[in-house]
Amino acid sequence: MQTPRRYGHTDILINPLGLGAAQIGDAALDDAEVGRILNAAIDTGVNFFDTAPSYGISEERLGRHISRHLAHRRAEVVLSTKLGYGVPGVPDWTGPCITAGVDQALRLLQTDHIDIAHFHSCPRSVLEQGDVIEALEAAKRAGKVRAMAYSGENDDLAYAIACGRFDGFMASLNICDQRIIGTLLPAMQGKGFIAKRAVANHPWRFAERPVGDYCEEYWLRWQAMGLHHPDLSRGLEWGEISLRFALATAGVTGAVVGTAKAAHLLHSLEWAAKGPLDAAWVAELRSAFVAHDQGWTGQI
Repeated sequence: MQTPRRYGHTDILINPLGLGAAQIGDAALDDAEVGRILNAAIDTGVNFFDTAPSYGISEERLGRHISRHLAHRRAEVVLSTKLGYGVPGVPDWTGPCITAGVDQALRLLQTDHIDIAHFHSCPRSVLEQGDVIEALEAAKRAGKVRAMAYSGENDDLAYAIACGRFDGFMASLNICDQRIIGTLLPAMQGKGFIAKRAVANHPWRFAERPVGDYCEEYWLRWQAMGLHHPDLSRGLEWGEISLRFALATAGVTGAVVGTAKAAHLLHSLEWAAKGPLDAAWVAELRSAFVAHDQGWTGQI
């Protein structure tokens, strides 16, 4: 079983490995398989589920399955979703969109509160106007949201941290996306942090550059860092290396992995259970990133 970690300064406890629910939002995926994935997750101690309006029917499916099987254990489940867009008839990135988005998420997730509500890659210019943050603060005061969070990268994330109004954050962190470790992660000053893309989208699947694939940028970085030589993996899968690297980074509350297969989730849990990588190995991976950094930025 996983040992819970406190989400920043809140009273929310998260088991380190969570499920990113983007893939279960695919309407083509058999609904029974979704049930198997969610049951396997909860049975093995996964209590953090992250979804978003842009993840197809993910919010509806997550709410329906959890309410059906876990209504009596809702307090043990940490539901995270995103806000800022996707409300019919309401302009994106406005105060009314946040207010209506919270209510829409509550309805779809079949719950009376959202544990962690993230702004989803909200531009700094919008944050500076203040109305979206004020709307989320109002939802928190009303008890509809337990923790206010920001999910994004680079300068937008830096502003969200500096404004001091969020309880936590989410950003990319893996062996190919380390910039945040020495800069923005310490600036969070102990607030909650969820690492996304913790397995770097598995670029090592490809022998040649996967042009146009979601992981292309990470494949280029992995090659540039010289990590593609087989002996450097020390007999482990690179997915395991990257996940354990992310979970052991100081300041990380948890990490999400996305999958549409229960077996893949169980495999990730086995990796996470092995604990941190050797400190010397972590130092080597950090040095490889710094030495070959070509102005790499966080991947949105």
